[in-house]
Amino acid sequence: MKLEFEYGTGKMAADLPDSTDVFITGETVKDPECLPQDWDSLYAATLESVRNPIGMEPLADLAHPGAKVVIIIPDIVKGGTQPTSHRRVSIRVCLDELFASGVSHDDVLLLFSNGLHPRTSVEEARQILGDELFGEFYDSGQITSHDSEDYEHLVDLGFTPQGDHVIMNKYVYDADIAILIGHTQGNPYGGYSGGYKHCATGITHWRSISAHHVPRVMSRPDFVPVSTSSLMRSKFDQQGMFMEQKMGKKFFCCDAVLDTWSRQIEINSGYAAEMQPIAWKTADKRTYVHWAEKKYDIVVMGMPTKFHYGDGMGTNPIQMMQAVSAQVIRHKRILSDHCVFVIASYCNGWFHDERWPYLREQWELWQTDKMNTLDDMIKYGEYFATNEEYIRKYRFAGAFHPFHGFSMMSCGNLAEKYLSATYIVGAQQPGIARTMGLKTRPTFEEAIADATRKYTDGNPNILALPGAYVSAVPHLCMKDPSQNSHFRDDAPSHPCGC
Repeated sequence: MKLEFEYGTGKMAADLPDSTDVFITGETVKDPECLPQDWDSLYAATLESVRNPIGMEPLADLAHPGAKVVIIIPDIVKGGTQPTSHRRVSIRVCLDELFASGVSHDDVLLLFSNGLHPRTSVEEARQILGDELFGEFYDSGQITSHDSEDYEHLVDLGFTPQGDHVIMNKYVYDADIAILIGHTQGNPYGGYSGGYKHCATGITHWRSISAHHVPRVMSRPDFVPVSTSSLMRSKFDQQGMFMEQKMGKKFFCCDAVLDTWSRQIEINSGYAAEMQPIAWKTADKRTYVHWAEKKYDIVVMGMPTKFHYGDGMGTNPIQMMQAVSAQVIRHKRILSDHCVFVIASYCNGWFHDERWPYLREQWELWQTDKMNTLDDMIKYGEYFATNEEYIRKYRFAGAFHPFHGFSMMSCGNLAEKYLSATYIVGAQQPGIARTMGLKTRPTFEEAIADATRKYTDGNPNILALPGAYVSAVPHLCMKDPSQNSHFRDDAPSHPCGC
């Protein structure tokens, strides 16, 4: 069986055994049918949702003349930028409802919720919003992005009953109406994007995010395989509801369940605490794919240079490890206890220092000072997170916030924890891969032969995942849920609960 996998900016061929199973997202198992994708149909479906919200008043009833409104929008990382994307349609629907109820155009702010991601650039804002929305709000200064280090526009809410320090965006805190535009799309971090994950990660501070994107949360057995019953997810909910309590208002959410191509399957609006479980029921059908009839000993993938967090993710060693571990989190249910990943990657030493200016220093520190696992790096979290030069680059030079690297490391450690080995195929600088505990081979065939000899009985079950890093990947499960590999996957409400 000859297949091609992503490799840098191109492809690398692999000659795999004919017994190899292949799963291609959106093709091997079809997504649930999406809504008609013309503007009028999507506008009508979104309007129906906004006018019939779950657990709270319709937007039109909340709105009134003089009301200040902030519409909180996900950044470029996910959600699609097509003309009928959920963001574009739902923003227009919400604006029409607000204006019809007397809200002034000048009293609306569009806020990108980039959290610790790079602040949204002008070109990204235009790409996300489209020319019409962008032109309507940009020249009047009504488009901005969250700056988690701009203390003039942050509010310290204190601590949740669980001890999490919540610092949030002041524009949102001060608004009369705060609208969260979100995506109910499968995510290794807490099960789904959207809902309270949106506000807990998108409009807060690194001290708030350090309550959940750290080893003490991500190394727990409830984090792998991914589910909505993890401590991480509960912390999102706790922080989001704490914000609502302190603001004296609920977020008005408008979330879309999205398919592989970021098309709307279903739209749900309202109070996140009641809306999330309803949205997840439909999203589960697309996200938790009960397909596998065997456990897999070897999983084969290809890693491009550019995906998810941006150009260089597939060559930067810290980002590479996060990407490897994310597939473990998603697919642990179908992996054998001695599973091996074989992944093509340029691994050429390009850190993309402009985007991740601190990761080279973190990687070099990882080589020293009795560092044995990536989790050991967390002791330097505050040192990096308060580094003024790295913060300036986050605020003004398109870089990720320096604490973001510790989320990556906390995740990256999971590949070592749950896999017998990870092979990087075709590394241009293989020594870099080896510093991360990865094995290196020049070809897929040599890596698979070595893995077969060392980690299997000689007749491995092999799974190929072309496109694993270039599409909205589901969480693969066993056809028979009782066969899922899991540590704590027994929540009754979970689709893979036993």
